[in-house]
Order: sequence, then structure tokens, then C-alpha cells
Amino acid sequence: MIARALPLTRTRAVRGLFDYRLSDAQVGSVEVGSILRVRFGPRRALAVVAELAESSELAPDRLVEPDAVLAPPLPADLVELAGWMAREYCSTPARALQPMLPPGIATGMRSKRALVATLTAAGVAALNDNTHLTDGQRTAMEALSRHGPTVAARLGTPVLRRLEGRGLVSLSHAVQRRVPVAAPIGSSRTVPELTSEQTAALAPVLEALAAGRTGSFLLHGVTGSGKTEVYLRAVQETLRRGRTAIVLVPEIALTPQTLSRFQERFGDVVAVIHSGLGQGERYDEWRRLAGGEALVCVGPRSAVFAPLREIGLIIVDEEHESSYKHEGDPRYDARAVAEHRAAAHGAVLLHGSATPRPESASSLERLRLHRRVDGRPLPPVRILDMRGQHHPLHPVTRAALSDLKRDGGKAIVLLNRRGWSNFLSCRSCGRVWMCPNCEVALVLHRQGAFVACHHCGHRERVPERCGACGSVSVARHGAGTERIESELAQALGDRSFPVLRLDADAPGAGRGGVLRRFQEASSAVLVGTQMVAKGHDFPDVALGIVLDADQTLRFPDFRAEERTFALITQLAGRAGRGNAGRVLVQTLAPEARAIQLAARHDSDGFLAGELERRRLLGYPPFRTLVRIVCSAVDAADATAAAMALRAGLDPPQTAVLGPAPLFVLRGRARVQLVLKAGDRQGAIDAVGAAVDAFVGTRAARDVNVSVDVDPQ
Repeated sequence: MIARALPLTRTRAVRGLFDYRLSDAQVGSVEVGSILRVRFGPRRALAVVAELAESSELAPDRLVEPDAVLAPPLPADLVELAGWMAREYCSTPARALQPMLPPGIATGMRSKRALVATLTAAGVAALNDNTHLTDGQRTAMEALSRHGPTVAARLGTPVLRRLEGRGLVSLSHAVQRRVPVAAPIGSSRTVPELTSEQTAALAPVLEALAAGRTGSFLLHGVTGSGKTEVYLRAVQETLRRGRTAIVLVPEIALTPQTLSRFQERFGDVVAVIHSGLGQGERYDEWRRLAGGEALVCVGPRSAVFAPLREIGLIIVDEEHESSYKHEGDPRYDARAVAEHRAAAHGAVLLHGSATPRPESASSLERLRLHRRVDGRPLPPVRILDMRGQHHPLHPVTRAALSDLKRDGGKAIVLLNRRGWSNFLSCRSCGRVWMCPNCEVALVLHRQGAFVACHHCGHRERVPERCGACGSVSVARHGAGTERIESELAQALGDRSFPVLRLDADAPGAGRGGVLRRFQEASSAVLVGTQMVAKGHDFPDVALGIVLDADQTLRFPDFRAEERTFALITQLAGRAGRGNAGRVLVQTLAPEARAIQLAARHDSDGFLAGELERRRLLGYPPFRTLVRIVCSAVDAADATAAAMALRAGLDPPQTAVLGPAPLFVLRGRARVQLVLKAGDRQGAIDAVGAAVDAFVGTRAARDVNVSVDVDPQ
């Protein structure tokens, strides 16, 4: 028997399947998806079996046997998915398989085993008959009587050994699950009655589940309209029909809240997977999903690869979020992967958002939730003109926060910019402190006294004087979340009104702690970047504030208006859920279309105008974008590579723009090509062929080429 396998190498030039001869002992244990340790050239590598064959084109004496068959295997459908991802995103199957592998497979991760104590029948009788026991022995046995089999170390192994000798306790080794530890965010709640809108929105989903057919839906509901309850009912029906479900959230920080809701409803059949877990925890959760012990997987982007079988439902919550797009190779979009996986399993795909992407609104069947479940209106939004203002907080904003502290309540302040100041400059000579690796300014972080590049991570101490002219007059420009937090804490903060900050500078584990502190406080302010606007459900938030709302409008990106509208609308949705609320939007562009429509909560008007604008300009969903970026230490090499690729590209119905330079990133010059394609598959195939042909040439030795289909 021959195993045709994909060696897991990052080298693009190594492609195709490689044959390995299976020993008699290996034949019964190898299937499509099995993970092998093999000899590959001069080294050892992991390989995933893609096919099994009776014979090979190569002579048997030229084939070698795998060194080992590793457990657990990948589900066969993930091997097929990796092949599709490689074609769709101009990558390789080996690269596409990397995020699907069982956690710790390369390092020999195994299940954890522990010594477990169980009370015997004689032990039960001894407790009832007041048999002579020491205090420690009686305490241990009573604990076993109350809680059942328990890890011996928790009760004292020496005590239990003595009880085992008397036949009162039995000790055995058993697998001990490493349970992810996460304090729940959000209060326990009873199962609510569905509103008429929720019932109507759920009906087509339940109908598709009952028919066992693929269906793709967009749950377009205002913030607070009860989308999560619709998800829960859909998962309930999926489980009732003997199938499994995946629930995607856009950020790790949102996982605890969503996980709490689903575990509260469905118990231990819910597993969680994300990079913030320890490797042992991820391994155990992966095994529970692969083995059928867990039937629902909750997590961010990578959870789309959960090793579930018989998938009946995939939910993509907050589907508008750009974090669903992976930045490494392959640059997959979890929303598109979810669509492909749902089709392969005959599953229902359910996207949800208050601010859906125009691409989704134009292609998916829309299910509408126009009203909040508690009947409260959406909060009024007031636009504050910042032209002529020199303080980062408008007088109306400062007064509203003072009133909130006096009356009690909570506020969320959104500023989509980290750090203290945007950049530093010398007042004497005008020098701006720049990153030595990237063509961007360094951002001041006052906490820790450093300036940092938010692209490559370079850090320096805060300068005391200008290195160019020696001046000590260093100016700070702009404001970030750190400065806003400090100013609010000085003006308003105290033990009864804490000011908390949530952004990427907080460690991953600390973000959940910030959210819990905000939830548990009777009155507080939460300052943060776009993280604070993403799906959080705090019913006592009375005030939402957006600072520098037009910042994203200044990005050179056709999605700039979409992102601005979504950011304001999502932040506005955090306010007024449990009591009266209002929203203040500070901007230098008060007449901007996206800001005006967000203030009116007019998502239909925004989507209609945005789709018409994109149709006229030839942007998605009417055309497909593909970006090719060539990077090299020498700018001339990057330009030459882009020119060579451009010469080899002439797909039908496609405009090829560029080459055009990008800013230097991590010490490498970059040049890009952008394709605007009417024939999506034709453009992807042409780019893949051109890149594959180029990487084998001498000109490619000093150049990295990356392809981004549907770039964000």
C-alpha cells in the first residue's frame, strides 16, 4: 500500500504529492488525513496523507517507509479544504494545512494522565458504619462520596494510598482534561421568549436545517436586537438533529462572553479554540472536537478549521469585521472558508451583523431584526464639530462625562489609536522620530517611557533631545487611548468611578480582566480602540463617545466609508441597552456621508449608496481584487520582480494596476500590483501560474512574493 502525502514544507517550489511505502503494521492505521513523520531529502518532516494507492509509478526500492504514524489524524474533509485554499489564495496545500494541524503534533503533545481515586463499596460501608478512620482519611473519603472520582493529588496521595491498602479506595490512572480557565463575562440569564421578529428570522434557518440542505443567510439586526438568541436556537436545532456547529467571533477578547452564553445553554458539549489558550488546553479541546465529545466549537478565525464531523451549521458573528482575514500565507478569509466548508457538509451558513458588508448584503438572503428585544429605541446620536477645538475632548463631551459621574452610570469611549501621542517632532529643526525599519513615525507610549513602531515592534526610549540639532524642545502630536485614559482619570477617576483601558497594549489575558472589572463596576468609563465596539453586551452603558470619528475616512482604501460607518454604528449600539442612552461623535468632517448616516442608524441607506458607488468604480462585490506584493532589501529587486510578474499577466476581463511602491516595512522595500477582475477564477488562476513560474527563476532568489486575494 502506498501513501501519497504532502510534506509540510514552507517552500513554494516544492509542490505535489510524494509516495511512501507503508509497512504491513502501518497499513491498517493510515488513512486520508493521517499525519506521518517522514524522511524528506536530508531531513525529517511531517507529512499529511492526501491519497492512498495500491502502487506507485516509482519502483518499490526507491520508496521509503514513514518513520512513524502520529495521532490524532486530520479529518479527510480538512485535507480537501487545504487543497481548495491553496488554489483560491494562490498558496500551497502544505501551507494551507499548517493552521489545521492538531496542536502540539510536532512536539509530541499527549493527553495528560493523572492518578484518580474512587470510593469502593467497602469504603461506602466504612463511612456508614463509623469504621475507625483518621481525620484526614475521613475528610478524603467524604469528599469522594460527595464529588465522585477525584484526582488523588487534590486529596493527598499518601492518605489515599493507605486507604487503598485497606480496600476502601481504588486508585487508577485516567486521562485528565486540561480545561481552559476563563471567568464568564455576562450575567446568567433565563431562556427568553422570542420576539415576533426573531421568530420570523429564525424560521428559514430552521427550515433549511430540517431539510438538510445548504442555505446561506445574513441576519441583519440592529444592535441589541437579539441576534445571539437566534444563534442559540439555531445551534439547539442543529444538535437535536444529530449534527455539529461552529460559532465564529471576530476577536479572542469576545470569546469568553460568547462561550459563556453557549456553555450556559448547552453545557460541556461546547469547546473553545484560540491562540490564547495553552498548548495543552488547545490539544485537549481539539481532541474533544475530533472525537465527538464536543459538538460545538466557539472561537475566532482559526476555529473555522475545527475538526468536527457532520457539520450542520456555521455561524459568523459580527461578519463585517476585517479580523476574519488572515495576514499570513495563505491569506484566507474565514468567511469564505466557512462558506466553502458549509457547502461541503451540506450545512447552513449564518452571517450576522448590525453593519453587514456590502458583499454579504448583496449575495446572501437577508433576515431582518429592526428593533431591540427590550423595545427601547436606538440611542440618539449627536455629532460634535471639532473644527477650531484644541482639546481632544469637546466641551459637550466633558460635560456629559461629568454628569455621568454625578448621576452614576457607565460610558464607553472609542478612539481607534493606541499610545499617548501619534508622533514626536523637534520644534527647532522639524525632525520626526521615525522607525529605522519602516517608513512610519514612532508612537509615544508614556507608560513604559518608550516610542514604538506599531508595524514591526521596534522600541526606543523616549528621546530627551534631538539627535540632529541637540534641541531639548520635543513636541508631542495627537492623542491616543493612553492619553485619553490619563486625562479622564485625572479629571474624573476615583475608586467609585474607575477609568479602564482596553487596547492591543493590554496582554491577551488582561483584556478579559478589564471587561470583567467594567462589568462588575456600578459606574465606570471604558476607553479603548475598536475592541470596545465589538459585540460587547453591557446593559448599563448610558453614554457612548467616538473620538476622531473621521480618522478612518482618511485611509486610502475603498472600504474607508464602510469602516467608518460600522465603527460609529457598532459603538452606538453599546449604549442604551438597559436604560436610556446617548452617543456623542466628535469629528472634523461633520457632513461626511458615512457619519451622517451612522448618526441616523440608517444601514439600508448606507448599503444602497455604497453598492452603487462600488458598481460605478468597479470594486467588490462587482469585481474581484487581487494584490501581489514583491518585497526585497534592495528596492530595485522588488521593482524588477513586480515588472516581471506584470509582463506575465494578461487575464481576461481584468485591469492590472501598477507596479506601485509601498512604504518600507521591516527593512524591506515593497512594490505592489493590483488586479481588478471581472472573471474571478481566471484572475486567480493567472496570478497563481505567474507566481509559480517566477519563484523558480534566479531573479526570485532575493525577493519575497505574497498574493492576497480579496485584500482588506
